[in-house]
Amino acid sequence: MTTQIALITGADRGVGLGLVSELLSQGFTVFAGRYASSEGHLQQLQSEYKDRLKLVDLDIADGDSVKAAASIVGQYTDHIDLLINNAGILGDIEATVMDELDYSEMQQVFNVNTLGTLRVTQAFLPMLLKSARKLLANISSEAGSVGSCTRINWYAYCMSKAALNMQSALIYNQFKAQGLKLLVLHPGYVQSYMHGELNTKASLTVEQAAANIVRVIDNYDSYESIDGKPPYIHTATGERLVW
Repeated sequence: MTTQIALITGADRGVGLGLVSELLSQGFTVFAGRYASSEGHLQQLQSEYKDRLKLVDLDIADGDSVKAAASIVGQYTDHIDLLINNAGILGDIEATVMDELDYSEMQQVFNVNTLGTLRVTQAFLPMLLKSARKLLANISSEAGSVGSCTRINWYAYCMSKAALNMQSALIYNQFKAQGLKLLVLHPGYVQSYMHGELNTKASLTVEQAAANIVRVIDNYDSYESIDGKPPYIHTATGERLVW
């Protein structure tokens, strides 16, 4: 059986690191896009899995970094089977429209969560389309749903994830005829570092969230598109979310 090849962004810690570990345990070769190059858990995994884990410096907010990462991956393989756009940041979740809004910070959230994901997809899509699997998974959030929105704040995060959902639909529309499979995924409330430090109040561990995400990815064929949109799934429950 041919080894599947995956690329994961935001792989330094949190859900990204959990996804790296989960896919390695399933026999994948993984290119782990790391934002910070300091010693850490990725290096520990590399010592265990050796040639099946490739560490790639990747700042998705920087176009040159994304292009350089694609060039490096291209030196090892001409295709990838699974691309998981996981990297993301939260930004201010307290301010409402009646407060002082930090527009510079909001632009940075968009640059990472929306444009960063687009940079990565654009750079690696040619390699993904050479695969037999052709599976793109965008880690979004229920916060990106316009149809079920009840919040009065989280401006940058909610809007950036709604834009990511639209981006996913546009890419799916263009490439589904070429066999591209695309999932938009909400991992649930995870004990991650989205708030800048580990959120221990969340209900899901990183390991649980990663296992849930991979399970949905593995069962892609059970989630048909509706009204031409890619499946938008809550990975902890398997339920569809409202666009």
